[in-house]
Amino acid sequence: MRNFRKYEVWKSGIAFTAGVYILTIDLPDSEKFGLISQIRRASVSIPSNIAEGCSRASEKDFARFSEIALGSAFEVETLLVICKEVGYLDQLQLDRQLKELHGIQRGLNSLYGKLKGR
Repeated sequence: MRNFRKYEVWKSGIAFTAGVYILTIDLPDSEKFGLISQIRRASVSIPSNIAEGCSRASEKDFARFSEIALGSAFEVETLLVICKEVGYLDQLQLDRQLKELHGIQRGLNSLYGKLKGR
């Protein structure tokens, strides 16, 4: 069994998710069951899938969970862009979040590639 806590991409995912929770506090209450819920769940899915993948015995299974985490990262990116487009985020807020998220996406892509290459 792998130790998910040692993966930098997992650590980054945890930090990013905490930031998403703080960011979404300021979104309108009308989005409580819409964008707020969706973006929080998708961001939580990133480090959660890395951790769950670490519990799997095979590299193939770990790779699959890394791929799911990457999909969640792309979902979060889309939701952040939507937040900006409807006026809930300004361009600076979006850029800050996307910079951090793109680093996570690169890390997940790299992890996935290493796992698939084995």
